[in-house]
Amino acid sequence: MKPTDSTSDADTGQPTVVSDGPEDTFSFETSGSTVEVTWSDRLQDFYEEFIYKPGLVAWDDRRTRIGAVIMFVYLLMGIPGAWFYPAPSTNQVKRGLGPFETLDAPLGSTGSGEDVLGMVIHATPEMLIMVVSGGIFATSVAVLIGTVAGYKGGAVDRALTSFSDVAMSIPGLPLVMVLAVVFRPRDPVLIGVLLTINYWAGLGRSIRSQVLTLREESYVEAARTMGVSTPRILLKDVIPNLMPFVLVNFANAARYVVFASVGLYYLGVLPSSVDNWGIQLENAYSQEGALVGGDALYQLIAPMIAIMGIALGLILLAQGLDRVFNPRVRTRLAGESEATAENEDRETNTEVNI
Repeated sequence: MKPTDSTSDADTGQPTVVSDGPEDTFSFETSGSTVEVTWSDRLQDFYEEFIYKPGLVAWDDRRTRIGAVIMFVYLLMGIPGAWFYPAPSTNQVKRGLGPFETLDAPLGSTGSGEDVLGMVIHATPEMLIMVVSGGIFATSVAVLIGTVAGYKGGAVDRALTSFSDVAMSIPGLPLVMVLAVVFRPRDPVLIGVLLTINYWAGLGRSIRSQVLTLREESYVEAARTMGVSTPRILLKDVIPNLMPFVLVNFANAARYVVFASVGLYYLGVLPSSVDNWGIQLENAYSQEGALVGGDALYQLIAPMIAIMGIALGLILLAQGLDRVFNPRVRTRLAGESEATAENEDRETNTEVNI
C-alpha cells in the first residue's frame, strides 16, 4: 500500500490513512506569474488606444475626411509653402495681372506688383498660430473654471460663477480693440490670446451646467465613495464626457479668432506690418478699388476663399471628431475591424491548408 492509500474504519465509517513508511513531503510554492511589459508592448497599446481606434472612428465619418483634407492643405500652405514659395514684394511681377495669366502670379498681382497667391500663403502661418493659441486658451480656461465650479459647488461655485458673469458682461470687441491699441501686439500667440480674452466665459457657464448633471451620476458617486481624489475624478470621469462639447466649441473659438483677427486687421486696429488676409481685403478695397470697377475683384475673392475654407475645415473636423469620444461607436468599429482581421486570418489559414 502506498503512503497515500486509505482504508475505511468499520466502527466510525471514517477513512483512515495507513502509512507503510516515512511520509514523503511535497512542497508546493505558488507565486504570481509576472509578465514583463516591454517598451514595444507599451507603444503597441498606446498606438491601439490613442491612435488606431480613434483614427478608425474618425475616418469613418465623411465630415472628418473632408475637414482633415482641408486643414492638411492649410498646413501645407503654412509650413512648407511659406518656406518655399517666394514672399510677396513690390514689383515682384508685372502690375495688375489677372488670374491665370502667368505662372509667376497664378492668382494675379496687385497694383504694386505683389503676387496675390504669395500674399495668401505667407499670411497662413500667422493665422494658424493665432487660431491654435486662441482656441487652446479659451477652451482651457473654460474647462478649468466650468468643471471646478460645477463639481465643487458652494462658495467656490459662487465665486467662479460671479467671475464668469463679470467677464461676460464686458463687450468683447470693444475690450479687444482697447487692449490692442494699448499693447500693439505683434506676436501671433499673444494676439490669439488677446482675441479670446473673455470668449471663455460663455463656454465656462455651459460646461458648469453639464458638470452639475454629471456629478450626480452613479459612477462619479461611486468614485467619491471609494475616496478617489477630486482631480482624478475630474480627469477620468467628468472631462472625458465633456470632450465632444469642448471639441466643437474649440472649433467655434478658432473660427472666432479667424473672423475677429481679419476684422481688426481690416480696421487697422492690429499692426499692419504682419501678413494677414484682413490687410489684403483692406488694400483691395481702399487702394485697388475692387468694389468699384470690378477689375480688381479677384484680390478680394482670394483672401475671402482662404477665410471661408479654414472656417469650414475647422467645423467639419470638429463635428467628425465628435464621434471619437462616443464609446459605442468606437467599440463597434473596433470590433468590426477585429472581426474582419480574424476572418482574413481564417481565410489565409484555409488556403494554406488546401
